[in-house]
Amino acid sequence: MDGNDVRMGSKCPVMHGGKTTGGDATKAWWPNALNLDILHQQDSKTNPLGSAFSYRELLKQLDVAALKADLRALMTDTQAWWPADWGHYGGLMIRMAWHAAGSYRTSDGRGGAGTGNQRFAPLNSWPDNTNLDKARRLLWPIKRKYGNKISWADLMILAGNVAYESMGLKTFGFGFGREDIWHPEKDIYWGAETEWLAPSDARYADLTNPATMENPLAAVQMGLIYVNPQGVNGQPDPLQTAAHVRETFARMAMNDEETAALTAGGHTVGKTHGNGRAEWLGPSPEGADISEQGLGWMNHTSRGIGRNTVTSGLEGAWTTHPTRWDNGYFDLLFGYDWELKTSPAGAWQWMPINIRQEDMPVDVEDPSIRVMPIMTDADMAMKMDPAYRTICERFWRDHAYFSDTFARAWFKLTHRDMGPKVRYVGPEVPTDDLIWQDPVPAGRKDYDIAAVRARIAAAGLSIAEMVATAWDSARTFRGSDMRGGANGARIRLAPQKDWEGNEPARLAKVLALYEDIAAATGASVADVIVLAGNMGVEQAAKAAGFHVSVPFAAGRGDATAELTDAASFNVLEPVADGFRNWLKRDYAVSAEELMLDRAQLLGLTAAEMTVLVGGMRVMGTNHGGTRHGVFTDREGALTTDFFVVITDMAYAWQPAGPNLYTLVDRKTGAARWSATRADLVFGSNSVLRAYTEVYAQEDGHAKFVSDFVSAWTKVMNADRFDLV
Repeated sequence: MDGNDVRMGSKCPVMHGGKTTGGDATKAWWPNALNLDILHQQDSKTNPLGSAFSYRELLKQLDVAALKADLRALMTDTQAWWPADWGHYGGLMIRMAWHAAGSYRTSDGRGGAGTGNQRFAPLNSWPDNTNLDKARRLLWPIKRKYGNKISWADLMILAGNVAYESMGLKTFGFGFGREDIWHPEKDIYWGAETEWLAPSDARYADLTNPATMENPLAAVQMGLIYVNPQGVNGQPDPLQTAAHVRETFARMAMNDEETAALTAGGHTVGKTHGNGRAEWLGPSPEGADISEQGLGWMNHTSRGIGRNTVTSGLEGAWTTHPTRWDNGYFDLLFGYDWELKTSPAGAWQWMPINIRQEDMPVDVEDPSIRVMPIMTDADMAMKMDPAYRTICERFWRDHAYFSDTFARAWFKLTHRDMGPKVRYVGPEVPTDDLIWQDPVPAGRKDYDIAAVRARIAAAGLSIAEMVATAWDSARTFRGSDMRGGANGARIRLAPQKDWEGNEPARLAKVLALYEDIAAATGASVADVIVLAGNMGVEQAAKAAGFHVSVPFAAGRGDATAELTDAASFNVLEPVADGFRNWLKRDYAVSAEELMLDRAQLLGLTAAEMTVLVGGMRVMGTNHGGTRHGVFTDREGALTTDFFVVITDMAYAWQPAGPNLYTLVDRKTGAARWSATRADLVFGSNSVLRAYTEVYAQEDGHAKFVSDFVSAWTKVMNADRFDLV
């Protein structure tokens, strides 16, 4: 072919169209194709530190006192390229930490500060995160100094802690242990909107009823962490804002008192920025020119720094002394009447009427100038909503109580997605066991495992009963916020024992036997559940001609009802489980997409998901004992029959109802098997079919059994942080 051939489009010897080729273009061409990117997030090849790197081991070398001293010095080391308000970066660092942690939502455990995801799109370019890129650049010299002994995820939150401490707050504690990710998290659904700050209406069935916000979302608009500071859809109405604040914070695991404390405590220090024209800001970090070197929202038209900074568009501090931890927020909120005004950038904000000059904060650059304080619509909600007002008036009267309540709420905000306390590292980990940490008493390891196995074997349970019970106990694990899992055996307790997906009648029968075994042997019920599941897998493998020993690590404990916040566990209830071929009801999201979501939360790769589904089907673990996808005449044996049938061209698949298909013999037309979309996807999706074919091959059986045992063990031990 000639180099000038018009089909080439260019003589350039490299591929063009970097923004449209690959996965994005594939999705554009075939929009209904199943996107497996959610499972590819488990791929560690993007990590430049390698598989041998252990952050927790390196943390042991960290000089925490020296690091905190450096952070404290940074707070007042103002830089000309981004000067500190009043010579103190505390407000900026707190906002960075707050917005890192504040993206967490309870519904799926995603978001939060546990991975350092604020460094990557989309969070690094959210409108609500404007200018937080400057905070991270200010931290870079410290990150450079301490290197891999401190992750970005830990450093960002610690900077917020130190900022508060430097301004007078006694914090509740700090736990190191957050490990960085190295690529954007494409698996998090932040909303369907295609533009930033699109009206909230798109997220609600009824905007006047905040509870109708689409799950799993928590923020009211695309690109916000919480609520719009100017009011719902930018229209001031403190009482309506209060209702949305309450729902939003509840979806982030906060009650009314914690919400009021966080609002007041967050606004006790720092300021908003809107003393300029927002249209002069350049693109966000992801859209900025290469010459900006990763910084965004740069103002090349006017000064754009110091007192002229534009961030939210609102302008002003909330308190008289914005670099002190004091009761100034309540003094101004309740000490004055407030009226609606606009900032120089045109944003709605509330300003005090007839304020005394001595109550006005000074200018960020010139202490001889007094400027007006402000309140947002959310602040006015604290004054006008009866419940919030009662709480805030108590805080106003008792500063020590307010400080302690805020410190605990801040600790919860910044640690909620870290999981159990056993994952915390460092000298400042509080000794308290907090119920939101889902505490589990330590389990014994010194019991006779052989005796437990013997009692399980004598219990007369089927393979399906043992495997399904273990799976149901372990499948609640969420790698997003490290909650759930088999440790604690909370499947015995409310609300899990009554979940439809756990088949309560079957579960009660099995657990009654396990409770007796645990009482007789000294094992925990949690260990008995997992050990019995392992034995079920071993029996199924033996029935298929393979003798395997499924790895088992004793030491799980049993939680109690007193150590369980039952209400907070409601969000862990499965509404679907593709591994057990079950849907609670029909959803707008397909069965296969729900299966991918569950697999991702369990930390599985696409290949691990494939092997587990195939094995679970032939062992007969379907919910309710349905036969969908059980493509075998040897149910209970860990065979490759599922994969063989799904790839066999002797059969055709015909729709038989919603999410139901019939496998028909092509020659005779006779119906042979039934299946759901969660079955057929392993034959229809090109990537999943490639994995399926590996196990369907004549030489694939031994690999299948080995891979199944490995993936099964991964799920059973997902919450065993003591084994890491």
